[in-house]
Amino acid sequence: TIVNSLITQKFGSRFSLALCLEDTIADHHVKEAEDALIRSLKTLSKLSTKQNFYIPKIFIRVRNSGQIPELLERLGDARQLVTGFNIPKFCLEYADEYIDAVVQANKLYGQKIYMMPIFENAELINLQKRRQILYTLKEKLDAIEELVLNIRVGGNDLCHVFGFRRSACESIHDIKPISNIFADIITVFGTDYVISGPVWEYYTGDNWDKGLMRELSEDRLNGFVGKTVIHPNQIALVNAAYQVSSKDLADARSILNWNPQTGSLVSGSISGERMNERKTHFHWAEKILMLAEVYGVRE
Repeated sequence: TIVNSLITQKFGSRFSLALCLEDTIADHHVKEAEDALIRSLKTLSKLSTKQNFYIPKIFIRVRNSGQIPELLERLGDARQLVTGFNIPKFCLEYADEYIDAVVQANKLYGQKIYMMPIFENAELINLQKRRQILYTLKEKLDAIEELVLNIRVGGNDLCHVFGFRRSACESIHDIKPISNIFADIITVFGTDYVISGPVWEYYTGDNWDKGLMRELSEDRLNGFVGKTVIHPNQIALVNAAYQVSSKDLADARSILNWNPQTGSLVSGSISGERMNERKTHFHWAEKILMLAEVYGVRE
């Protein structure tokens, strides 16, 4: 039903879309799911030449590297709709073959095809090996950095190892064994890559929205940008959470447009509430301007 939802703009026009062939599909239904995906994208491609509707950036979440060339070949001209592939459980064992599949796809089809590796493999739980694993994976991704659109983290897969599950009143950042893994991922990758927050399971019921807003606030504070959405109810809340306040935007512009003739590199904020310092807030200011461009500004 995804094609009908897109052409009727059921989900609005401020989202990207991942079509999953991995954990949401039973092992004995993979071929059926692949056929449905191919059929849907080909239909969407044909309809897009006749109707005007929002087409999001579309990604395919694969379950193995072999699906990447197979799906692109089967899609034919409809492959133009595919922005890239989500790589689940990205780990040292399979990193090279996934990277090679994406590199070869870019060479073969002459269109930019991105990858979004998802860090959710149980090997990251091992404290003795985690940092070496992360730095080794970064070396591999740095070699194709222009093809890595985003890095994602998988909260549920990591929680599964311990048997954890947060309620609608709890945040993933309250679960220290998991939040510590996230902190290491952001420490290693956060200066060079966009890293998006993990899935929030709740989309209705008591406090689902308050819980999501709290976790989004903590996501942003800890360096995440964006969040994996699993229900349309969540889209507006995620987009709103990453809007920039007018005060932040004013301060960011002031910092980036600092008068070089001024002897001091520190001053009060535009609102007179806090300190702005050119040397220590410059990167923050750049980030604020980019977020404002993508998500907009709130008063």
